[in-house]
Amino acid sequence: MNTSGKLKSLKSALAWRRAQARAGRKVVFTNGCFDILHAGHVTLLEKSRSLGGALVLGLNSDASVRRLKGPTRPVNKLADRARVLCALACVDAVVPFGQDTPAETLKALRPDILVKGADYGRSEIIGREYAGRTVRVPLLKGRSTTGLIKRLK
Repeated sequence: MNTSGKLKSLKSALAWRRAQARAGRKVVFTNGCFDILHAGHVTLLEKSRSLGGALVLGLNSDASVRRLKGPTRPVNKLADRARVLCALACVDAVVPFGQDTPAETLKALRPDILVKGADYGRSEIIGREYAGRTVRVPLLKGRSTTGLIKRLK
């Protein structure tokens, strides 16, 4: 099995999105850095996928992660992060983006459902106007990449 085909450019993701709509599948979108994959990430992704028929994950580029998280991040480069995420059964497509927010990706894909962690207030969720509805998912307590890095040091 080779799951690397789940990695898509925005252009190929648009074609994929149209095919999902034709097949009657609701498309769910979530995004993040996913620098060091942990149980909190997997819980969010599984819950996201359970809300629809297909899950597309917007993945911050390395430069975007550095701007958001600082000069020592990401720990894992985009290609490695994308490869691991593509291997997850709950993820149907991975679309990298270089901006600090996924607004342009959301504007293009217009998912049926946008999912973010419950640590975001509804009004703080970027791109919510491009989705049919927005769902906030509770986070798994004590699980974060930043916390994991601190413990490793």
